[in-house]
Amino acid sequence: METIAVYPGSFDPVTNGHIDLIQRSSARFDKVVVAILRNASKTPLFSVEERREMLTAATRGFENVAIDDFSGLLVDFAEQVGASVIIRGIRAISDYEYELQMALMNRRLSSRVETVFMLPAESYSFLSSKLIKEIACHGGAIGGLVPEDVERRLKDKFTR
Repeated sequence: METIAVYPGSFDPVTNGHIDLIQRSSARFDKVVVAILRNASKTPLFSVEERREMLTAATRGFENVAIDDFSGLLVDFAEQVGASVIIRGIRAISDYEYELQMALMNRRLSSRVETVFMLPAESYSFLSSKLIKEIACHGGAIGGLVPEDVERRLKDKFTR
């Protein structure tokens, strides 16, 4: 039986920390669906389509990775795509507290979907999309922290 995993997030923008988790997940599961959250209550820097384009380019070498987007309950989306696993990245204890609460609620909503926590590579353990946007906004160097396409797009956004 094929094991499908969903890796959800805003990916605004995708970072090399995200790519690290996608790469490692793709080696452990038959299929990984990277799911971009559409959240009407937030104002992202990049549109869902732009985030899809960046993720598609960044994951081009992973044959078992698909990019999709969703709104609503994550467990409903996971069941819709046939996933039995939700992948969540944990960088610090503060992430764990929030992620544990979400994992337990998701388990209550659907016992068919299990959450798997993954740690990023040490070189990306401090990295977040919010931090990347903050640095890029002020013209700081983000090379090596995001894919080159993302770096270019961030520079374009902040030099307009």
